[in-house]
Amino acid sequence: MRYINQRGYVASLLFLLVFGTVSVYRSCSSRPVYQYDEGFIFGTVYHMTYRHDTGLQTDIADLLQRFDRSLSPFNPASVISAVNNNDTAVVPDDYFRTVFRRAEEICAATGGAFDPTVSPLINAWGFGFAQGGGVMPADIDSLLLLVGMDKISLADGRIVKTDPRLTLNFSAIAKGYACDVVAAFLAERGIEDFLVEIGGEVVVRGHNPQGDAWQIGIDRPVPDEAGTAGRIEGIVSLSEGGMATSGNYRNYRYAEGRRVAHTIDPVSGYPVEHSLLSVTVVAPDCMTADAYATAFMVLGTDRALQLAADTPGLEAFFICAAECDTTRYDIVMTPGMARYVK
Repeated sequence: MRYINQRGYVASLLFLLVFGTVSVYRSCSSRPVYQYDEGFIFGTVYHMTYRHDTGLQTDIADLLQRFDRSLSPFNPASVISAVNNNDTAVVPDDYFRTVFRRAEEICAATGGAFDPTVSPLINAWGFGFAQGGGVMPADIDSLLLLVGMDKISLADGRIVKTDPRLTLNFSAIAKGYACDVVAAFLAERGIEDFLVEIGGEVVVRGHNPQGDAWQIGIDRPVPDEAGTAGRIEGIVSLSEGGMATSGNYRNYRYAEGRRVAHTIDPVSGYPVEHSLLSVTVVAPDCMTADAYATAFMVLGTDRALQLAADTPGLEAFFICAAECDTTRYDIVMTPGMARYVK
């Protein structure tokens, strides 16, 4: 079933602070205060808000640095960089093994729409950890030989490749997983109310400082050069779970005079071209939400809606360009998503 808002605007997930004090919320009661931490990791900014009597900024930063040393393809000393460089001495750690196994599952569930081995094509199109200058049609077939989770496996704690040129890029799932890792760290310390946000991917639990569900803004799907980036067009109210957004309207480049979207279809080898501008996914964990948001951008609205209906625990909010009217957007959502959206 579709729910369409004729005036609708939406796009990528935007972190929204909805309480009056941005650093610490103080109460007259004996309840712990809300701490607010922020920093920079994975080439993006993170924000953490949690109800606790002391701040945990140092511990959180150390945890994220350990995560970066495992899964960042931009870190030449990371585990994933060693795997990509065929370093036979490297032993994948727990972070790597966890995200690899989940990536295998989601790749199979999405028919290859989500595939971390697509990195040679992402690089060729100019969006990856090794920038390329573009790709010609004649190159696609040869690059596709290096794409496919069926060509790489984890056996006896080691990565096995059918071709040493195969590489991995977990950028479309790792930020979500990092949110889950920090959320687990907070929960282990008995913290029941928190929001963890890394680069727009979010995990929440409990209540915000006002005692309500956490409020997460949704911004308008327009390119930055339009001068209206960052405008809030809607609010998602969430008290448990993960949320992630993928969109094509801000991350793009120009090749041969035309705009090329950053979402690459692992099956065709080309950037996607359809009316779907943005999708926001709610799931029990942010790693799942992150990966499915990318897969849904590859599949397009109709196929993604069907996959969401067939996948327990997933809800999605799609922003589509309206036909014959570039000033409007249509909002399409799964039935269960409506209960979260204000």
